Amino acid sequence: MDPSTSRRPGGGVLRNRRISRRWAALGAVAAGLLLAGCNLPTFGAYRGATTQGQDAFKLWQGFFIAGIVVFAVVFFLILWAILRYRKRSDAIPPQTQYHTLVEIVYTVVPILIVLTLFGFTFVTENEVDAVTSKQVTVNVTAFQWGWQFQYPKYHVRVLGIETQDPTMVMPVGETVRIYLRSADVVHGFYVPAFNFSRYALPGVTNQFNLHATTTGTFRGQCTQYCGLYHSLMFFQVKVVSPSAFTTWVHRQGNSVTPTGSITSAKHQIATSGTGSI
Repeated sequence: MDPSTSRRPGGGVLRNRRISRRWAALGAVAAGLLLAGCNLPTFGAYRGATTQGQDAFKLWQGFFIAGIVVFAVVFFLILWAILRYRKRSDAIPPQTQYHTLVEIVYTVVPILIVLTLFGFTFVTENEVDAVTSKQVTVNVTAFQWGWQFQYPKYHVRVLGIETQDPTMVMPVGETVRIYLRSADVVHGFYVPAFNFSRYALPGVTNQFNLHATTTGTFRGQCTQYCGLYHSLMFFQVKVVSPSAFTTWVHRQGNSVTPTGSITSAKHQIATSGTGSI
């Protein structure tokens, strides 16, 4: 009897167990890869403390879920091909030159996925970048190495440098128009909890809206390397109730938050002229 055709008692059971163990191990690896770094159901991202941030978060969720689906399909197709067509003998298996339906499917489906994601991105970006009617205006000026927040309607100016993190106060549930510029080099205005970032460019004024949906104090920072003390260029965004905002404005009056040096905070941002709109 040909030894290659002989089978040990119980050999089929052992083979099935090995296959089951392989699938279990592969499943565990796949689950680990999918869950690694994910804070479900936020997928490691902020939910957004503004309407703009929430729109960005929903887009991120959609992209992440789409990525998981694509990964799962491709991963299990690869596993299926490995296990289904693994070598069983030295005989050459039947060869297939082409399969028209399969080729059409794996060409059209990725195109549809990309077009769908592009469409959602286009709509979300338009919603985030939309500049609508404002209730509060804040002129934000970035400089080496600090921030100035100026409220022209209320004649309030908050100025901070390096370790003296300034605080931009804004009312919850109201639209705040931000006019952002730089007094010297390129800076980055970034509030992680808002899922929002914009360049502060010298000679260019960027404008955008922020509509906070929850109160709290949120960390902000410069995200563009701008020189020696870039790592200390932080600020705070404090979202309060409309009544608390009104009280804060009245308490501030025509005030400027005290600062240290940096040539007296760039001579108080060139006597406050550069930050005005």
